[in-house]
Amino acid sequence: MSFEVEIEVARRIAHVAPFANLREKVDPKHAALLVIDMQNDFIAEGGLISKDGRDTTEARKLGERLPAFLDTARAAGVLVIFVRNIYSTDTNHYLSDSWLEHSARQRKGGYTSIPVCPPNSWEGDFYGEVRPKPGDPIVSKHRYSGFHNTDLDTILRANGIRTVIVTGVVTNVCVETTAREAFVRDYYVVAPRDGSAAYARADHDATMSNIERFFGQLSTLDELATIWRGRNSDVGT
Repeated sequence: MSFEVEIEVARRIAHVAPFANLREKVDPKHAALLVIDMQNDFIAEGGLISKDGRDTTEARKLGERLPAFLDTARAAGVLVIFVRNIYSTDTNHYLSDSWLEHSARQRKGGYTSIPVCPPNSWEGDFYGEVRPKPGDPIVSKHRYSGFHNTDLDTILRANGIRTVIVTGVVTNVCVETTAREAFVRDYYVVAPRDGSAAYARADHDATMSNIERFFGQLSTLDELATIWRGRNSDVGT
């Protein structure tokens, strides 16, 4: 059956009319842009990932692409929400035994010998020009998902949000975990292919495939920006 046939069936079944296309999903009246973990530890030279010997090239390129895109989203009236990690603290408020054991096996000192995103640190600060502006909510998390024990869901529902657009790092960990949980909480999920970054291309591509098949819809930064600019033009006519 075609999408056109199946969406009509969906409309008859659903108690709330489903959105039928990308333009409807990303309408600023009910769309939020999540900027996930764009922090020095995960992107900048001298941060955790560069100390770990992994390639942050794509993450740094993302840091150059996002600022203009965020300005376009804000200008269109899209709610922009920054999601950040706070992991390491002097008295270890957040890192459990299972987390630390896994880190000891896999992270080359990260989270154990090397603190990760401590509060009020350069490592935990936002990267470059990708940072909140007045009015942008900031959600602090202590696990991969932006929803786990945070106020993200409260902010979204209080603002009438039905769609989340996921951007940031790292594609196959915090971005994907947040996208999965958004979908199972009944939000529409949109993932720009060039709106997130991983440290290996295969990891990024696998997440994009997972999201497209099971959790949301793919797009690009340019496609979304074009839709929002068009809406601004419509308002002026």
